Amino acid sequence: MKEAVHLGRNPSPRPDLEELLSMVALGDQGAFATLYDAVASPVLGVVRSVLRDLAQSEEVAQDVLVEVWRTAPRYRPDRGTAVNWILTLAHRRAVDRVRSAEAAAAREHRAALLDRMPPYDEVTEQVEAQLEREQVRRCLGTLTEIQRQAVTLAYYRGLTYRQVAEDLALPLGTVKTRLRDGLIRLRDCLGVSA
Repeated sequence: MKEAVHLGRNPSPRPDLEELLSMVALGDQGAFATLYDAVASPVLGVVRSVLRDLAQSEEVAQDVLVEVWRTAPRYRPDRGTAVNWILTLAHRRAVDRVRSAEAAAAREHRAALLDRMPPYDEVTEQVEAQLEREQVRRCLGTLTEIQRQAVTLAYYRGLTYRQVAEDLALPLGTVKTRLRDGLIRLRDCLGVSA
């Protein structure tokens, strides 16, 4: 078996990432610096494989390493190695960035579609308004004379119930009842749900 040949100085032994992570969990900045040096490249590699864009990859990798600093106490050695935990964080964060970008693109696409909505169609609106007026007139024709007069005075002339009662020379309670009954009949005739 051949022995590995190293040029220059002797390679330093790989740090124990689990031990470093437990020290980071206690707030040891030196341990974090060593951990950072050991995992920054693999983190960037994982993120870059998902995102492809170098600038975004660097940003997400930085976010992941900050998250490692903040969430180091959550690392559980019994659930996997430290490097796997960190790279899983990196992959999840990169996928989140892709999903966020896709959602933003979808929102922009929907907004662009709304901008291309056809302009207000005045003719269609006039025809619909005319049809609605005709339907209201037809439905008003189904009311009794007192109901029709009370509804017309209250809703088309804007009179109060008391003023309607005075104009029709009827008791206020009678006018209120005729209005209520008339509005119910109009609602049913127009097909409006309560």
